[in-house]
Amino acid sequence: MIVVMVLSLIVQSMLTSRFRKYSGVPCDLTGAEVAEKMLRDHGIRDVRVCSIGGMLTDHYDPTRKVINLSQDVYSSRTVAAAAVAAHETGHAIQHAE
Repeated sequence: MIVVMVLSLIVQSMLTSRFRKYSGVPCDLTGAEVAEKMLRDHGIRDVRVCSIGGMLTDHYDPTRKVINLSQDVYSSRTVAAAAVAAHETGHAIQHAE
């Protein structure tokens, strides 16, 4: 149990570090725009993209068909925001297929 907890903390630390690093790299689209474009490109019309509070609280809720993006990811035009939004949208695409 302790090993799993330590590994979880290490992974979380690495994720946070990488997110901060790529939050400084600009992108043409916001995280929300990336998610919406990916959904359109895959013909998915019944999934909503919403903004939620918190940092790195992003997730796809298959029961409600909602991609919840943290405020930073939802509105930021950075590579980090685009990557997180694409990851969560990937879950919605998998669910649809």
